[in-house]
Amino acid sequence: MNKWEELGLRLKNFFVTFGENYNYVEYILQFILIAFVFYTVFKLLKFNKSEKFFGVIIFLVLFSGLTFTLSDNLPSADLIIIIAMIALLVFTMYNTELKRNMLDSNIKKNKLESITVSGIELIIEETVRAVQNMSKKDVGALIVLSNENLPEGIIESGTVVNAAITSQMIEAVFYPKAPLHDGAMIIEGNKIYAAGCFLPLAQSENLPKEMGSRHRAALGVTSVASVTAIVVSEETGIISIVKNGAVKKKYADAADIKNALTEYYWSDLSAEGKLI
Repeated sequence: MNKWEELGLRLKNFFVTFGENYNYVEYILQFILIAFVFYTVFKLLKFNKSEKFFGVIIFLVLFSGLTFTLSDNLPSADLIIIIAMIALLVFTMYNTELKRNMLDSNIKKNKLESITVSGIELIIEETVRAVQNMSKKDVGALIVLSNENLPEGIIESGTVVNAAITSQMIEAVFYPKAPLHDGAMIIEGNKIYAAGCFLPLAQSENLPKEMGSRHRAALGVTSVASVTAIVVSEETGIISIVKNGAVKKKYADAADIKNALTEYYWSDLSAEGKLI
């Protein structure tokens, strides 16, 4: 008897004994559990733009079922499938760089692969200069320092710029008559990745009345993501540093802005493994 005949016999025996030993409660619970795991994993993969892993999951399901059918010494196929899906989910959610290299190599390169110490210092100087210039002219601005961990909807609400960070570029984006000046600028590493982005607004009733939409947006986005926001008030020119859903520094000066940027490049990004 070859393997295919043995497989057919096993399948036949499985369906025969299935009708004899059917436990309605057990199989209904297993179905609900598997359906919930599938839904959760697929939803998270889609949110993280990892739809290409759907095929991997289907393959694992078929492989697990086939392996279970051919062997009497393995745990249930349900358990194998759940373990495989959880392992895939963990791989997808926490191995960001490897996932990006596999799936998004043609869309979004690692922005920091060629950055140097002097390059970071130049970026910090350019950003500080731009923020101070806008403050002196009462030009409103909202800059978000991202670790590439913002919800995808925020990026999609704006325009991908993918431009070098210079004071002229930052000021041009927030020029009052520029089309993108009302939204937020997203800085990722050594690039201005997007501009004109709309952020979730903080809804707390305890916020001071003088806080406008930019401050509420900064509080909102830093509440839902581990990012830092630099806000320039259009009414007063006051610079604020916002992090973890709170204003960490109001009336920020050049030293405060530099400290926030230094922490971003040498602490936040280093912790995420994004600096070489």
